[in-house]
Amino acid sequence: MPNIKQQEKRVRQAARQRQENLRWRSTAKTLMRRLKESVDAGDADATETSHRELVRWLDRAVSRGVLHKNTVARRKSQAAKLVAPKK
Repeated sequence: MPNIKQQEKRVRQAARQRQENLRWRSTAKTLMRRLKESVDAGDADATETSHRELVRWLDRAVSRGVLHKNTVARRKSQAAKLVAPKK
């Protein structure tokens, strides 16, 4: 445990930030799962809505510094491949 007041504050802040980052990452995974489910179900409207929501969430996560920009680019690419029409 820290002995200095500022260190105690940093521990509290880090705990709050860790929880917030976990929420963003968890929601991104949930949105990806929903997108996969809508693609598997063959529902075009739900797929488009899910994809738009996922991309928006990922962009917001990278702007907040929760996820790295290359990670977000990779996930958006994977999502786009799912949504793309099959050849």
